[in-house]
Amino acid sequence: MQPAPPSTASYTTIDGEHRHEVEIKRSRFITVLRRVETEEAARELVAGLRKEFHDARHHCSAFILGPDRRVQRSNDDGEPSGTAGIPMLEALAKRETAPGVTDLSDVAAVVVRYFGGILLGAGGLVRAYSDSVSQALSGARLIRREHLQLFSVPAGHAAAGRLENELRGAGVQVLGTDYLSNEARIQVALPDSPETVAGFRERLAALTGGGPGPVPSGSRWVDRG
Repeated sequence: MQPAPPSTASYTTIDGEHRHEVEIKRSRFITVLRRVETEEAARELVAGLRKEFHDARHHCSAFILGPDRRVQRSNDDGEPSGTAGIPMLEALAKRETAPGVTDLSDVAAVVVRYFGGILLGAGGLVRAYSDSVSQALSGARLIRREHLQLFSVPAGHAAAGRLENELRGAGVQVLGTDYLSNEARIQVALPDSPETVAGFRERLAALTGGGPGPVPSGSRWVDRG
């Protein structure tokens, strides 16, 4: 079965930074994973590790950015072409975050190599860099990022409390209620899918007897842990 394509309404990333080290034929491979959201942040990670491990021979890197994973970059940093950066990138891109799902993004990986004096050959390098990233990912904490649509639900002052409780009871994420001079507005957040939004509109109409519908008020990304 082919892995499912990533959804632009949700994806998986890592929590903060994670490090992992492995020795292969006397060469040290130190992998650093970090959550990043821009190319600048990914390149800052590489620059920082060049300073931290200034005496290492190679600082190879790969990163994937964006909900659609459109930005993908890799760098061999002096290793034979195609033996480091691309295997690292593939380890990120092909990582299953759930059965059949490959949606890891906003992640930069840097593998610092201290050469141990034994040549690994092209195949050995590919395996070493790929396995280093894969092993690091196995120890990293993964979190879900979800895109939410925000709505404001108008209601009379007297009915707002009851309606808010009914929405919560129906599983709707209620962010709070603003009480204005002439009405209350219940703020809710919904998963970004047409089916969910349509279902919410129908449920709200049933709860209010065909009262005012929800008013779109923006969107945002949230971490789900």
